[in-house]
Amino acid sequence: MRPFSQGGLTTASNGQALCPKCNATKGAKMTKLRPWQEQALAQALQWLTVKKTDRHFLINAAPGAGKTIAACAIAASLFEQDEIDRVIVIAPRTEVVNQWAIDFQLVTSRYMVKVTGGDGDVGQLGIDLASTWAAVEGLSDALQALCKDSRVLLICDEHHHAAVRAAWGGGAESAFAEAKYVLILTGTPMRSDGNQAIWLAYDDEGAIDHPAEGTYTLSYGEAVDLGYCRPVTFHRHEGRFTVDLEEGEGISVSSKEPANLSPELRRIAGLQAALNFYRLACTPQFKADGKTPLLDGYQASMLEWASQKLTDLRNRMPEAGGLVIAPSIEVANYFAALIKLVEGDEPMVVHSKTSSPDNKIAAFRRTDKRWLVSVAMVSEGVDIKRLRVLIYLPNALTELAFRQAIGRVVRTSGPHDNTRAYVVMPSFETLEVYARRVEDEMSLPARKDVGPSKTKKCPDCTAENPLDAKTCSFCGYEFPARPTKFKTCDACQSLNPLGATECQSCGKSFSATFVLSLEEALRTGAIVRGMDIDEDDVQKGEALAEGTRRKVLESGDAKLVKFIQTFPEETWARLKSILNSDDD
Repeated sequence: MRPFSQGGLTTASNGQALCPKCNATKGAKMTKLRPWQEQALAQALQWLTVKKTDRHFLINAAPGAGKTIAACAIAASLFEQDEIDRVIVIAPRTEVVNQWAIDFQLVTSRYMVKVTGGDGDVGQLGIDLASTWAAVEGLSDALQALCKDSRVLLICDEHHHAAVRAAWGGGAESAFAEAKYVLILTGTPMRSDGNQAIWLAYDDEGAIDHPAEGTYTLSYGEAVDLGYCRPVTFHRHEGRFTVDLEEGEGISVSSKEPANLSPELRRIAGLQAALNFYRLACTPQFKADGKTPLLDGYQASMLEWASQKLTDLRNRMPEAGGLVIAPSIEVANYFAALIKLVEGDEPMVVHSKTSSPDNKIAAFRRTDKRWLVSVAMVSEGVDIKRLRVLIYLPNALTELAFRQAIGRVVRTSGPHDNTRAYVVMPSFETLEVYARRVEDEMSLPARKDVGPSKTKKCPDCTAENPLDAKTCSFCGYEFPARPTKFKTCDACQSLNPLGATECQSCGKSFSATFVLSLEEALRTGAIVRGMDIDEDDVQKGEALAEGTRRKVLESGDAKLVKFIQTFPEETWARLKSILNSDDD
């Protein structure tokens, strides 16, 4: 059994009757550092309190390896040595800030107050504080005063957010100029825009250039070999699209064959960019009614493979879950409807327009629901240990976003976790390059995928049972019924497992040609109005949207109203940056 305080599910099967003494051992104090965390702790204390060469210490560890607990342990030791009076944490999102407060109290027994840009005099709110990067600019004066009046350890989570020339970086640099110590955490020491982040030097190739003694590094491959992270398998999902034009003409597009346009079609502005394989892979496909997802479409074929893999994984990890990272709210809602059709169960959906997305993420973490669909809500720092399958169709095609997404499904659920993580992604060159780099970090044994398990594990007693067992032969646990889904081969009519790539009877390939109309191909979604918008701009644009829209509507200016209806809110941050530029 895994207790609630350590990520255990709120289910009857995870309940356990214990005496008071045994129950106490499963409470919130059940914290034991991993060897790498102990090494990072010792190295940080040596660098900060003994050598005192630099007030900055860097932990560059793979997503999911346990940077938060390591940082909390360093803070606890600095408190014990009377080196600091308080801790301030900056994290990328509200959900991550909430998790920091929980983990900080777990390790240090100290309460951490969560603050926002509108909280004013934060010095009166409590001893230790946590905030998002976006809120720092509004809190700059108050945080600066705190650092002058007390000995502060700043914990800077996901350091790449703080570009030197960006508002978040400038605000943080000013607010924490007098912090006694700065603990910098990253799992992806890069930015998508190539800008340098504050506090650290960079070499000519853009890599962080911080002294080795002031840096602790744990690569993803090392984390896998040490059992801190699960190995990952990338499923490159192939597909061929035929885009129907007028008069019966069609254009074929695949990952290996770009659209070959006639001279007349090349004159149509933006058509070549629109008929891009990745954009087509992100285009929802519906039945004739324009509302019902097409079960023979490209996204449905991705879901087929992922759904079967998740079912296989649940034989080893009954609570295993899947995550869909969608490029837009439209595509997220489409995938939610598709999952409902394929699996008969509604997934949980979180994006900027859903109510209480943080609460929904927390609820998903504690249940055994199969799927979570997200638009820019489940990325860096969001810890859901049971996620194992990722369908990856992002808006931001950057290596930073890619590695952060992989980090959501590679977290281990404990010492007995022997599952793998799976990423289902379009067979698209940009994503292929990123995947190969991750694969190259893993050792040869870790790269080998032995396939579906031949037995299933009882979640109560961990005993191995045949796959068709209805009850555990050791403890009597009743396994939940999981109906097997099949698809029919149109050549020989035989039934095949949902995830099969070719017919088991006649060998016919199930790789399909997916047909779209030109109107469908030109839908907005994956790339907003033809523009690649990185994740930072998406978040900033959404933050600007609510207040700006209200002010424009209140103004009654018809031209401005038409303007905000024309340009998606994801682009507003980029527009603001252009208008504020001094390059005129």
